[in-house]
Amino acid sequence: MTPIEFDAQHLWHPYTNVANPGPMHLITGAEGVWLTRADGGKMIDAMSSWWCAIHGHRHPAITAAMQAQLDTLPHVMFGGLTHQPAVDLGQKMLDLLPGELDRIFYCDSGSVSVEVALKMAVQYQMAQGRSGKVEFATIRGGYHGDTWKAMSVCDPVNGMHGLFRGALSIQHFLPRPAVRLQDAWPEAPEDNGLAALEALLIEKEDRIAALILEPLVQGAGGMYFYHPGYLRGARELCDAHNVLLIFDEIATGFGRTGKLFAMDHAGVTPDIVCLGKALTGGHISFAATVTSAHVAMEIGNSEAGVFMHGPTYMANPLACAAGVASLTLLAENDWQTRVAGIEAQMREELAPAADLPGVAHVRVLGAIGVIEMQDTVDPAAAHRAAVETGVWLRPFARNIYCMPPYVISPDELSRITSAMVALAKGD
Repeated sequence: MTPIEFDAQHLWHPYTNVANPGPMHLITGAEGVWLTRADGGKMIDAMSSWWCAIHGHRHPAITAAMQAQLDTLPHVMFGGLTHQPAVDLGQKMLDLLPGELDRIFYCDSGSVSVEVALKMAVQYQMAQGRSGKVEFATIRGGYHGDTWKAMSVCDPVNGMHGLFRGALSIQHFLPRPAVRLQDAWPEAPEDNGLAALEALLIEKEDRIAALILEPLVQGAGGMYFYHPGYLRGARELCDAHNVLLIFDEIATGFGRTGKLFAMDHAGVTPDIVCLGKALTGGHISFAATVTSAHVAMEIGNSEAGVFMHGPTYMANPLACAAGVASLTLLAENDWQTRVAGIEAQMREELAPAADLPGVAHVRVLGAIGVIEMQDTVDPAAAHRAAVETGVWLRPFARNIYCMPPYVISPDELSRITSAMVALAKGD
């Protein structure tokens, strides 16, 4: 039995029908922006392997740091013990984050970091004597992960977890912010979408613990870019109604939108931020939930006295070492210039797609490029095109999109944009 045959019969891939898994590429190696297939062919990873490999694959600085850590301390429990990589990573994160966010809880994955954030919000409200505040508000079109509570704040109808809506906790969903990123911000709340948020928080102030959002960019919910004015208004309304503000920056953090964090576009600091994906440069799963000293201390002074969460692999030294190396690379390399160059090139090279029949919208922000079609895109077509064009794209729903590594060259990026336009044409 070949590896592909075994895979088809026994291995379950994400969002895949096991009875009809579809075509599959067997990858034998990766370096920089390139993936190598078992048939000897190569293709550019236009997805940064689900948005995390910002420095490219197998970056020597990150792999060296991980190898050195592997030789000394691959793992130790974080309960009652600590280690230098956890401290070093925490220091680097605090150098990047707003000063108010200074309490770091290390997590296994992005979904878990969202679970942690939601639990933090509830424990904080209980510590404040507001025991009824156990529900959450969010906006439609969002995606916050695949674990149980995280699914409850994903879009309940059109999101990938709509199937579970009858089994999940019922949350409070607001309309997706109607003002797009490129549009002028109307000051009237009834025109900018904040009237609905204010009405909800007034009505449910005694029930809602926190508002959770993907700031500026909704990722897996549709690659939708909305105006930073919504975040500024949300901050004010949350403060007025004793509701915590949680930003899910798992996809947008560490430079993807052209600023270090998407919240920087709005000049807004949340009470809790979720980070992941690019934190380790895509070399190993890791995430963090970061909050303020105020939130952390209130939880610490509560009846429970402790925050009730503790993953076995929390603060894994191997992942922390990868994170230190990744954030060092981010600080030492001119990522702002790189991302600005990627943005400018994609704007120019994807613009012609706007005139194609069947294309609904073309948009670019930082190192994110999207061609939104009027109809659902056939992912098998992208799979076949990967062999022909040497570009790995993974469209979803109506979106043909890319999130390339920051180290991509102009020629390699042109191959990606050409492949996207060809796919939009149906070539």
